Amino acid sequence: MSTRPNQPSRAVVDTNIMMSALLTPSGPPGAVARAIRQGVLQPVVCAEIIEEYVDVLHRPRLALPPRDVDELIALLGAQAQWVRITPYLTALKLPDPGDWPFLATALAGECPVISGNAKHFPKRLGRSRKRGG
Repeated sequence: MSTRPNQPSRAVVDTNIMMSALLTPSGPPGAVARAIRQGVLQPVVCAEIIEEYVDVLHRPRLALPPRDVDELIALLGAQAQWVRITPYLTALKLPDPGDWPFLATALAGECPVISGNAKHFPKRLGRSRKRGG
């Protein structure tokens, strides 16, 4: 991910990884969340990603403890490198246009996306790292 000496690696973390980290902290997604907490991984975000985290992670059907969700979102926001993204271009023909904020953030931040759903992040548009989730 990062080759900068004494700097944390940077990556965009897909919502499915954050959700899985809260559901199963001992699994690979939990390791991603621990790396963020320990300052080993710096998340790269935009406002749209934080909005999606808030929306998805607070859904009642997930039954995630609101305090845990709020703490994780606050941590992500505080430790993140923030970028601005461009609007989605329909010519890109992404498998899921809703993933544009994640891809655009990765392109703007020059870093990979950590996702359990790499098929939504075509290699032709940038790098993706698949993690469990």
